[in-house]
Amino acid sequence: MSTTQTAASPAKAYSPKDAKLVLAHILFAFAALLLGGIAGVLQGLVRGGMIKLPAGIGYYQLLTAHGVLMALIFTTFFIIGFLYSGMSKTLGGELLALPRRLGWLGFVLMASGTVIGTIFILLNKATVLYTFYAPLKASPYFYIALTLIVIGSWMSGLGMFMNYRYWKKTHKGQMSPLFSFMAVIVMLLWQVATIGVAAEVLLQLIPWSFGWVETVNVLLSRTLFWYFGHPLVYFWLLPAYICWYVIIPKIIGGKMFSDALARLSFILFLLFSIPVGFHHQLTEPGISSFWKYLQVVLTFMVIVPSLMTAFSMFAMFETTGRAKGAKGLFGWVKVLPWKDVRFFAPFMGMLMFIPAGAGGIINASNQMNQVVHNTLWVTGHFHLTVATSVALTFFGITYWLIPAITGRQLTQRLHKLGIWQTVIWSAGMLVMSGAMHAVGLLGSPRRTSYTTYDDHPATFLWMPYHVSMAVGGMIVFVAVLLMVYNIIALLRAPKGETEYPIAEVRDASEPTPKLFERWGLWIGVTVVLILVAYTIPVSQMIGGDSPGSIPFVTW
Repeated sequence: MSTTQTAASPAKAYSPKDAKLVLAHILFAFAALLLGGIAGVLQGLVRGGMIKLPAGIGYYQLLTAHGVLMALIFTTFFIIGFLYSGMSKTLGGELLALPRRLGWLGFVLMASGTVIGTIFILLNKATVLYTFYAPLKASPYFYIALTLIVIGSWMSGLGMFMNYRYWKKTHKGQMSPLFSFMAVIVMLLWQVATIGVAAEVLLQLIPWSFGWVETVNVLLSRTLFWYFGHPLVYFWLLPAYICWYVIIPKIIGGKMFSDALARLSFILFLLFSIPVGFHHQLTEPGISSFWKYLQVVLTFMVIVPSLMTAFSMFAMFETTGRAKGAKGLFGWVKVLPWKDVRFFAPFMGMLMFIPAGAGGIINASNQMNQVVHNTLWVTGHFHLTVATSVALTFFGITYWLIPAITGRQLTQRLHKLGIWQTVIWSAGMLVMSGAMHAVGLLGSPRRTSYTTYDDHPATFLWMPYHVSMAVGGMIVFVAVLLMVYNIIALLRAPKGETEYPIAEVRDASEPTPKLFERWGLWIGVTVVLILVAYTIPVSQMIGGDSPGSIPFVTW
């Protein structure tokens, strides 16, 4: 085995203490997915003009619940559980006691924040959508709930850092296991990015919502949110990349193409994913064009590690196929395990990421952004990235992770059900996201309930697409229910041994430079890029003549 990758012995059972921590995060994540899915399908039916909500339930209330539970809660809980699982497996087979306790502390804080926040959304006291843009004002306790979620995630990240640091101290001169290296990058990105949203909530929104100050600087609050909001996309995506790089090669019976390339791609994501929030604010009048241009350039730099990942994945598929005797240009396609849901679901996520990535380039391009900004095109892009590429990969992980940590077997029946769940989810998302992209180009706005705008002729062109969105949403909701059923079935599957699949690196790969684990260097470069991109424009926002805004409650 290559010296750049360490894998724990498959014969060793997964740590029961760590399994409880991981399983708590995973099950909480899917509970949020179910609730968010219910809100989402109702919201889609309303937008398509197919149902009317009963009195007391608002469209934007459902939209807020859908966004918060699926985009923030489902993803964050799943990612932290997944990262802890891999660090336990690759850093000696068991977490240290203190990092595990920090993991539980983080879970309790995040779960408490989720429950409190959801209650205030359901009470219609926080109908501010998942971006919670000022000057819309939620209950201060909603913002406090968000604070608990962020602080809890910091505790979990601290636990991972401590476990990793201990391993490095006790294995001097060795390259750390790739999974754990990548997990540290993901949580570093998260810890740095959430500083922005924490500052927004603690310094602006909580005092403002309690009435301690009269106005809020809207431009600054949006800037602090998007300092966090776009790195959030990579926080979702990078754990999926961990699966693609480290897990999938083992599942298909191959080896990783290159450990060095994988580490370099993650380092580049850390460097270039944070100072790019202005490309979400290209129509914001209070930011000069120079700073927007700078951050758009940095945004396009992120394309490089994405292309590196695509190259690495398909190189791995081809080398694995040819090692199994595949011939011809695409002969390797035939030998991939298409009936294995652990491969099929993440592969469908990879496939969907091709148009999703192309859409992201359009969104980040100043001229083209003017055409699609605040239309349903953006919502369609969002559903192709996190709701398709990321979600499908997370589903594929779940099918082997739960059996691996609970001592169960993934039966042939569950494989088949998983394949059906993947196909249904993919089909529903294609219908829904395709309609969103198309009607967005026709000008249909995002974030609006059903309306014909006083029977304006343009809306009659939009309505068939809105109906298609609702139909796609119903198909996806069927897949949500099937996924929940499959998780229950996984927990009740026959006892047995299921391997936690950690791939080795192919023998022909180049050695990994030790420079890649110079953490001080890469964190330092990240900080410099952030300071260059944000210091002057943020100081201008703070010291400018913005009059601020009083709070508005429009529901």
